[in-house]
Amino acid sequence: MASISVPIYQIQLFALILVRVGAIIVTIPFFDSRNIPMVFKIGLSLAVGILLFPLVAADDPGRCGTALPFCMAIISNIGVGVIIGLSVKVFFAGVQLAGQLVGFQMGFSIANVMDTLTSSQASIIAQVYNFIAVLIFFVVNGHHWFLRAIVQSFRSVSLYGINFGGPLREEMMRLSSDIFVIAIKVGAPVMVALLVTSVAFGLLARTVPQMNIFIVAFPLKIVVGILVLGISLPVFASFLREEFSVLGRELVVLLRMM
Repeated sequence: MASISVPIYQIQLFALILVRVGAIIVTIPFFDSRNIPMVFKIGLSLAVGILLFPLVAADDPGRCGTALPFCMAIISNIGVGVIIGLSVKVFFAGVQLAGQLVGFQMGFSIANVMDTLTSSQASIIAQVYNFIAVLIFFVVNGHHWFLRAIVQSFRSVSLYGINFGGPLREEMMRLSSDIFVIAIKVGAPVMVALLVTSVAFGLLARTVPQMNIFIVAFPLKIVVGILVLGISLPVFASFLREEFSVLGRELVVLLRMM
């Protein structure tokens, strides 16, 4: 019988590819949910790793012969995968924060449900924003940017080391601060409408003190919030399309900083 001989450096190379792809898949939105079986994540990582192996092997700059460099390379690739996954997750965290702020203003702060994407409790409005963002992400082919980022990561960042320099840390800090910017931009129409409604009820309470403002304001703020949310959906969708294209370019810049 003929035996199949695989060089040890090719096994190490495939292991490094698999580690980076697996780290990306388990940290990005959609796949980090506990509802997705681990077997599916492992199978997807293997499938992507097998597809990328010929591409990476053709440009492989070196080999990890000993155990210590190989272990350091594994840690570096885990870091690359986590950074890519978290940079995508930052955007959806901003969208969910916008839903939390809007839900708090509408009076839904005590009506939380389990978020199947993040496996945590979130307000109903945050769930609505999150689902809309996910739908638009796939409609505008945002997952293509994700696949391009995986391929670009192997072209821009070496398998055997990563540069955690000052520019990379500054870029990660800037991406983290974008959570609040995105939250304000996404929730601005509903938040402004609810703020105007609260001010109107405050003036009404001063002019008509006999009226029970709390009983009237609670259902009316819910109606105003849902109405403005429905009206602002086209603006919300347009904003998400633009932000997803910006996110794709930022991923490429982030990879070059590594």
